[in-house]
Amino acid sequence: MFENIRLSFKGIWSHKMRSFLTMLGIIIGIAAIIAIVSTIQGTNEQIKENLIGSGDNTVTIALYQGDWTYEMGYEGLPEGVPVISKDILQRIREIDHIEDASAYLSRQDYGGVYYLNTVLSGGYVMGVDQNYFNACNFVIQRGRGFTEKDYKEYHKVALLDQDSVSVLFEGEDPIGKTIEIKKEPYIVIGTVGKSTEFEPVINSIEDYYTYAQDSAGKVYIPDTTWPIVYQFDEPQNLVVKVDATDNMTDAGKESANILNTYLSTSDETIKYKAEDLLEQARQIQELGESTNSMLIWIAGISLIVGGIGVMNIMLVSVTERTQEIGLKKAIGARKSNILGQFLTEASVLTSMGGMLGVISGIVLAEVISRVSETPVAISVPAALGSVLFSMIIGIVFGMLPSYKAANLDPIDALRHE
Repeated sequence: MFENIRLSFKGIWSHKMRSFLTMLGIIIGIAAIIAIVSTIQGTNEQIKENLIGSGDNTVTIALYQGDWTYEMGYEGLPEGVPVISKDILQRIREIDHIEDASAYLSRQDYGGVYYLNTVLSGGYVMGVDQNYFNACNFVIQRGRGFTEKDYKEYHKVALLDQDSVSVLFEGEDPIGKTIEIKKEPYIVIGTVGKSTEFEPVINSIEDYYTYAQDSAGKVYIPDTTWPIVYQFDEPQNLVVKVDATDNMTDAGKESANILNTYLSTSDETIKYKAEDLLEQARQIQELGESTNSMLIWIAGISLIVGGIGVMNIMLVSVTERTQEIGLKKAIGARKSNILGQFLTEASVLTSMGGMLGVISGIVLAEVISRVSETPVAISVPAALGSVLFSMIIGIVFGMLPSYKAANLDPIDALRHE
């Protein structure tokens, strides 16, 4: 085997230009496949980050009526939906892959949050428990957070995110100022934000509107003061923090199933559902991959063309080396020895083309990334698979020339001019 490989490299080197032209079809096909796969993977990661956020791994479980979230402000309090108790929260925290969980209340308000004459139209009022900010990876950026005393003594204090600060205060320091929530005065004690900032890539007007829906200003108040503003307790939503992005779907569904076991409503359309952003990302990725798979098949055609080129040059090589084959047979070489030598030469030739194709594909992917600002992610399995596939092409298309060489009559071969 090693002798055959040595002879193969010697033969390739002695006909450098011919060997390179023979490998060119393999190089182009492999390079195209590597570039396409790298672009697909990079785009898929961008889709996942745009929808889910980098390193966030939180899943929201909300109360739904049919296919739409249940709106307390319009539908009123649903019957048979209890509040989420500490025991329920503890049960959810014990689910595999869930690191933390928090219950919260949420209401989108179009005219109830004011600072002087400025309104936070379309902003959200959030009633949160003491564990909410930790579960959602939030940190206090300025001022202070809620204390246990704020919850026990029903202090009317509020925390704002950066969007609500920008709208309500327009550059003014919000700490210590009083805002109104449904005509109830709340003192701003601090501002909050994500512990790690993430800005999604926005490539279209649709992306802009999708992101804009998630960037409305939010005002956070202790959940114990929620009845002061909205006059009654309400069923909460839930947010769970998961250890890895790929576990979000299962953790969200299991949490929703636990909450639904506590429902006693006669309306069967009212259920808790997990916001499955990971599944949304997968659906978009599958839509893109179905198109890109066609491109891979088209690129694969050049590999077949390259394989035909290998078969052609190997047939020429057999003709050129007919006397050499006859001499080897005359001194005792078996058919299997001749077959192995030519198959090895064909597979070495295409493997070299595959490796050059992988390098070219990586370079091409980087060029595409820089020119079109498309993210890429180099796939090591795809690179290794491409080299292996190119070797298989060499074996398949080198079989006919190798078989022809192995079956030459030694007397006729020695007489060949």
